[in-house]
Amino acid sequence: MKRALPVLLVTMLMLVVLAACGSGSNTPSASPPATTSAPTDNGGGEAVKEPPTKVELKVFMSFPRFKDQFEQYFAQFKEKQLAEKNVDVTIHLEMPNADQAKQILQSRLSSGDAPDLYTLHANDIQTYYEAGYMDDLSSQPFVAKLYPAVAETVKYDGKIAAMPLESLSWGYLYNKQIFKDHGLMPPQTLDEMQAVVDKLHEANVTPFLLAFQESWVPQLMMALSLGGTVSSTNQNWIEQMNAGSASYADVQSVFDIIDIIMANGTDKPFEVGNEAGSTDFANGKAAMWVQGPWNAETILKVNPDMEFGVAPLPVSNDPAGAMINLATSTSLALSPNNPNKETALELLNYILDDQDSSELFEKLVFNPIATVHSYEVFPWVNEASQYVSEGKAYLDLKLPNGVTDETAKLLQSYYVKTVDQAQMIESLDKVWRTAVGGQ
Repeated sequence: MKRALPVLLVTMLMLVVLAACGSGSNTPSASPPATTSAPTDNGGGEAVKEPPTKVELKVFMSFPRFKDQFEQYFAQFKEKQLAEKNVDVTIHLEMPNADQAKQILQSRLSSGDAPDLYTLHANDIQTYYEAGYMDDLSSQPFVAKLYPAVAETVKYDGKIAAMPLESLSWGYLYNKQIFKDHGLMPPQTLDEMQAVVDKLHEANVTPFLLAFQESWVPQLMMALSLGGTVSSTNQNWIEQMNAGSASYADVQSVFDIIDIIMANGTDKPFEVGNEAGSTDFANGKAAMWVQGPWNAETILKVNPDMEFGVAPLPVSNDPAGAMINLATSTSLALSPNNPNKETALELLNYILDDQDSSELFEKLVFNPIATVHSYEVFPWVNEASQYVSEGKAYLDLKLPNGVTDETAKLLQSYYVKTVDQAQMIESLDKVWRTAVGGQ
């Protein structure tokens, strides 16, 4: 794995470069030609179109902030289906809060009330596929359009198990104007971060935005801290954890940057959710936010003129530990054995439609993931890519099911000091052992 990592990083970098250049592919669509219902004669020599076939689809997605964009895109799909195939599609779109989505989805799947299409994190693909909740999509037309490096992130057992939606190069967000006004550069070590924090305090600027109302947001601190620590100094840690021979105590330094962030953030974080946090960050309430570029659309909607950057989070006093996370987060899966499979697959493939997909992904402020995406990449993508080109990046860690959720809850408790580091370590070790079949 250590030898393969540089190759994967270079491949991901090539993906970004290809996206920046734009593809503008003229490859003909692999989709079968559209058909229409054969007209019938009404007896007077006039053709009468058959009544449309009615189909209902249930679509479950975990990002309510994009409700308007997907509703508009699905409306286009419905128009095409009616015009080209005489199919009247009703789409029931469900978008619960991201903090609740996974629990709701798991309940639906286990009870037999599965949506036709649903989103999940790419790191959860193995668990869901092995449980029989996902269909093999390898033969679908969209697969040939994916950038190879992105396609690898949604494979399981050699099969394409889902359609990737968000391909990310992420770290923490910082307000470029605030940094420029105070002569600051993104810090690469803990000491440099503390110096930045001190200088911001002297200027009466709050260093970090804290939005802990939804537990998935604070867990991003651990995701970056653990990723940088493991990838730079303890590369066998996950394998050792799975074997039962390691502990979070071996990487206890992950708390160092978390402590700095929590001690130097905005007040009343449990009153601020992700949406409100995006508004506060857009309005300059803090200089930095441990959050990903997936919030770009919401931030820029509040303040279209804002310039923010993406930088790696320092985790030690070795600059090598400050690394960008490379990941595919949200992906779209098909539930097997559903009666609306044909139409569900057509909707799935329409997400990467040759003509319409670029506009959708640009509105979502997502990175290009396929050859059909010809729009210009965003400034923060180029900034993150610079770190990748320097080798300061790692592939997103794949943790056992349940570990991330437990981390999220524990970090909320850690902030209010109802658990300490030792208790967090004990709890996370236990959850990990249980997840991999230990005691």
